[in-house]
Amino acid sequence: MLAPPTSVYQPFVVDDRVVGWITTERARRLVREPVFRASRGRIALKPDFATPEARNAALGEVARALAAEGALTAWRNERYAVAAAPGGELLFEIERAAARYFGIHTYAAHANGLVGDKAQWRMWLARRSPAKAIDPGLLDNLVGGGIAAGSDVASTLVKEAWEEAGLPADLARCAESAGSVEICRDQPDGLQRETIYVHDLWLPAAFVPRNQDGEAVEHRRCAPEAVLEVLGSDDITADASMVVVDFLLRRGHIAPNDPGFGTLDSLRRCSRPR
Repeated sequence: MLAPPTSVYQPFVVDDRVVGWITTERARRLVREPVFRASRGRIALKPDFATPEARNAALGEVARALAAEGALTAWRNERYAVAAAPGGELLFEIERAAARYFGIHTYAAHANGLVGDKAQWRMWLARRSPAKAIDPGLLDNLVGGGIAAGSDVASTLVKEAWEEAGLPADLARCAESAGSVEICRDQPDGLQRETIYVHDLWLPAAFVPRNQDGEAVEHRRCAPEAVLEVLGSDDITADASMVVVDFLLRRGHIAPNDPGFGTLDSLRRCSRPR
């Protein structure tokens, strides 16, 4: 079960706008870098860096230093765009591996891979490679990935659908948008604050997923009972579990008067860091 953050976090400020949350311990590390200053319980990028390009360069150097110290997960060579609010002015881009260290709000697109119809369905789940930097070896949604700088929800789904399951673009574009779920939780590499845009993708009965990039090592087609069993285990990522629970709640497979409804519904809620 997901739990709200319990660590104490300091706001990370860029251009007088809060863009992240950093633990006190990490804040102490960052103020040793000349590009930051700390005051009034917050850590800020110095105003000398007044453009996105200047901030990219400054934060890129810091991220590489943190990576060299072993403070980040595996380097991705992929950046996330950072703004103070969704759709807001771009403030900077940051290496994906450093996003949680700084408590940056990130965005992802996931799709439940489904076979059958809305009354009698099966769900495809993928097992992540044991070599993955995050959640190695756990079950995951059939399609899912972070939205990189310069990309959007639709293009991310198409890209990830091909790489992770061998789904052609025309089929991936049939994914039905189903809203979003929020994650906010302490992680060993920092604070995960993520909005996941959820989709349902109904697939031909004969379709069999084939991973293209080596990041999934198994696919299994699960009946509803097996999906519930997986959710009750530690064998699925937190992100995927929320997307699956959202599907079950939306489709009425768990009634509001069910004893577990409140617990499952709470998984979709995000608590603000303290």
